Amino acid sequence: MRPRLVAESLYRFFRAGAEETFALQGVGLQVAPGEIVAVTGPSGSGKTTLLSCLAGLDEPDGGMVYIAGERLSHQREHLRSRLRARYIGVLFQSGNLLEHLTVADNIRLVQRLSAGPDHRGAKDLLEHMGITERAGALPRQLSGGEAARAGLAVALANRPAVVLADEPTGEVDGDTERRILALLRERAAAGTSMVVVTHSRAVAAVADRVLRLRDGRWV
Repeated sequence: MRPRLVAESLYRFFRAGAEETFALQGVGLQVAPGEIVAVTGPSGSGKTTLLSCLAGLDEPDGGMVYIAGERLSHQREHLRSRLRARYIGVLFQSGNLLEHLTVADNIRLVQRLSAGPDHRGAKDLLEHMGITERAGALPRQLSGGEAARAGLAVALANRPAVVLADEPTGEVDGDTERRILALLRERAAAGTSMVVVTHSRAVAAVADRVLRLRDGRWV
């Protein structure tokens, strides 16, 4: 089965004066359709940098990322944005929602940009997340757990081929974590590929593979 997401020998370094810090050192990854890959590791190991490169939000200094057979890395920003809108759902620990739009309008915006499902899908996503009554709320009116669930709903709104999530259950209670994990497994069963950065044993337990980063390398 052809991998949905391919990363080839990714390198990323940051320079501060004469000092260079390598966040990624030759990291490669292939994710099949319907596969959930959990990425673990200590703080500063390169997990979030890896997600940013996989999403095309950051450019690797070396190596390539391919999404659904199309090259994502080292493209013009408008091409990366188009591929991201078409194929990728991204969930970071913060900044997933536009502050001036309601939760429902955040979902509808993603769907319009991706030419995906119509706005009737917003209600279904919010029902899955258990926050239907928060559809008209602005992000600043949400609790931490509600914002996490709303962010995941936005990440899934374009029915993406690949979901990239950074600690999707980091700010939720046990019942909400189980709800989120059930939804992720449901989407994976439908063919969505997932890379999930996590410290949660429960998240790692539902993954098909668990990979560990340390100092920008796979352990």
